[in-house]
Amino acid sequence: MPQVEIEYCVPCGMLERAQDVQAAILEEFGMEVESVSLVTGDGGVFEVRADGEVVFDKESDEFDVDAIVESVGGHVGAAA
Repeated sequence: MPQVEIEYCVPCGMLERAQDVQAAILEEFGMEVESVSLVTGDGGVFEVRADGEVVFDKESDEFDVDAIVESVGGHVGAAA
């Protein structure tokens, strides 16, 4: 089962956005993911990683919760 990390910039006030993504992933996949962790960061960071692979980076991707959930979905059930 994939482990998902959401690293967000604390000084930028991105906690609510990170929580929204976390809730959406848990609602969609529930017990199919091992964990969805919030990781504090700074410097404007907002990245979502599934099993260490970056599936969303605000520097290069447009923020869309549904697209992020879909990207994580590519890792759900991928490893047996």
